[in-house]
Amino acid sequence: MKLRHLVLIASLILLPFTAFPAAANTQDFATWLVGLRQDALAQGVRPVTLDRALAGLQPIPRVIELDQRQPEKTLSFEDYLQRVVTPARVATAQQRLADNRPLLEEIGKRYGVQPRFIVALWGIESDFGRLTGGFPVVGALATLAYDGRRSAFFRGELIAALKILDHGDIAPEAMLGSWAGAMGQSQFMPSSFLSYAVDWRGDGKRDIWNRREDVFASIANYLSRVGWHADETWGRAVKLAPGFDRSLAGIETRKPLSEWRRLGVRRADGGELPQRDLSASLILPGDSAYLVYDNFKTILKWNNSLYFGSAVGYLADGLEGR
Repeated sequence: MKLRHLVLIASLILLPFTAFPAAANTQDFATWLVGLRQDALAQGVRPVTLDRALAGLQPIPRVIELDQRQPEKTLSFEDYLQRVVTPARVATAQQRLADNRPLLEEIGKRYGVQPRFIVALWGIESDFGRLTGGFPVVGALATLAYDGRRSAFFRGELIAALKILDHGDIAPEAMLGSWAGAMGQSQFMPSSFLSYAVDWRGDGKRDIWNRREDVFASIANYLSRVGWHADETWGRAVKLAPGFDRSLAGIETRKPLSEWRRLGVRRADGGELPQRDLSASLILPGDSAYLVYDNFKTILKWNNSLYFGSAVGYLADGLEGR
């Protein structure tokens, strides 16, 4: 599994295009860029924005290298949790929650999202704004769009990035992110930015790179818009009865908590499951077992990884001392 949240490239050198592996695209980059410019103009991006954003643009070999690299070893779920939800990160999350509590509670109330989940996503995505990536987003996305393997997806994200620049939310030189184009302290892809980023101050700019209020509100708005329930948590660790039918596990299999109780599922400490009228799915990452609710599926819309979703839940629980 790729841990893009743990990798930061602080700086990069633009190498000559000859350093690239052979690309599937048969056009040279300059010709390809002309077509891109025409598409952007047709979608309303102003020429002055394109002149500034595309000036001197060249593919970035390091981006292709990172995109092609396959992990040598897949981390176990337990190793992943130990790496992502460290005691130091939990302690930092608790401090960040305390430092920003009035703002987080105001934002949480407006969007119907518990502050602890906002802080958990912030912490896992960018280590509370410390690791946001050092790649120029336009250059990285242009590289991936030109490369040809997933060109349609990254071309769309590149056009979205140009629209953000055209709106004036950020200057091209300040639009930095991961090698794959995820941006700012919330690590939004440009299309997610256009759909969910929030201008909390109301001054016409959505700044997820520098303004915590925009970061928090954007995270909360995303969760709210894709189905978050403010009166529910994400899930809980559980114990299975001996001989439990593990074929019942799976994110798409939903049963009422009463049914899971009948099947012998218990809290991790052996206690009875809650009496609430909720449906849940059983997931079995690694050697662990969890019952997860609708909010967990909402987290998966952010990042479709059971590891990631569980880590967000674990860190959020750590803010309550659970």
